[in-house]
Amino acid sequence: MIETKQSHLKIKADSHPGLGGKQNEDRYRICSCQLSPKDKTASTLAVLCDGIGGHKAGEVAAQMGVNIITETILEGDAKKPLEIIQKAIVRASEAIYQTSLTNQGPSGMGATAAIAWIIKDRLYTANLGDSRIYLLRDGHIIQLTTDHTWVQEAFEEGLIDEADRMTHPNAHVIRRYLGAKNAPKPDFRMWYFEGESDSEALKNQGLRLKDGDTILLCSDGLTDLVGDREIHEVVKNNTLDAAVEKLIGISNARGGHDNITVILMNVPSTGVFNKSKKQRVFKGCLYTLIILSALITIITYGWRWWRNRLENIEFSTPGVTYPVNVGTDEFLFTETTFPEFTQTPTVQQATSFPTLGPTITPWPTNTIEP
Repeated sequence: MIETKQSHLKIKADSHPGLGGKQNEDRYRICSCQLSPKDKTASTLAVLCDGIGGHKAGEVAAQMGVNIITETILEGDAKKPLEIIQKAIVRASEAIYQTSLTNQGPSGMGATAAIAWIIKDRLYTANLGDSRIYLLRDGHIIQLTTDHTWVQEAFEEGLIDEADRMTHPNAHVIRRYLGAKNAPKPDFRMWYFEGESDSEALKNQGLRLKDGDTILLCSDGLTDLVGDREIHEVVKNNTLDAAVEKLIGISNARGGHDNITVILMNVPSTGVFNKSKKQRVFKGCLYTLIILSALITIITYGWRWWRNRLENIEFSTPGVTYPVNVGTDEFLFTETTFPEFTQTPTVQQATSFPTLGPTITPWPTNTIEP
């Protein structure tokens, strides 16, 4: 893919270290691209990594994760987005793990990952850890990803209830992350409808976006302190710039104990995606007109050929009726009775000529008498 200066989406993002005195271990990158020199289809890629492992370790791992994932996807084939994303995650995780084994790499380094790739109007996602991806659509906020944490697994197994999720001591124990010894499995489940199975959630990949949709990526520094409904209200009632600033501000006002990163990507309501739909409709109408014109031409020439064929029929059999169209009138040649000649006519030739008398001139002449 080829990076471009302008995205086909409205984008606003920011990151804040929070008020807990921690170094900011969040890293993100957003790229706007066209698929190839010939294929100008627009795509936007957002990658967010939240470092884990303590001082320096998380920062380095998050930066490596963002860089390697982004570069691998940009080098890949956009026709196979999920395969490319999986390759990018495995490659980044392996690189982080190998770095942690060297003298130059902090031990225990790792990072979460949240990836949102919009190709034209199709959304593809993947995640590891507790960095989240949301879709805000038609007055609703939908968490598309699942947290890979101990408390999430315990909640799904019925070991703890909703009230214990935020206060449990294992609330931030990450179960899937970049930098693990064994290559992590990206989570491609995209939860859209309530009560979906894992296989149904996987089929949501490539979700078609609509005008006005907003994609939100964030680290747990936001979601630990701001609920989904409140996030939705802030985004719905503010511009992208103001929404990002307010969400970070609310988190800090409530303690800001962790790093906070917010990425908002909005589909403009000016028909960015509908233009392609209108073009398809126009092309469809154009092709229909071409086909109809071709059919009319074929029928017209076929009729003329058939008419000329009828006009050129030799009427050699008397007593047969032949319908012939000439111009716009229809003529019928019906049976005609011809006279029969049974005798040969005799021509009498004169054998003598009568003696002719003088010719009397009806006017006087001046002939002199002898």
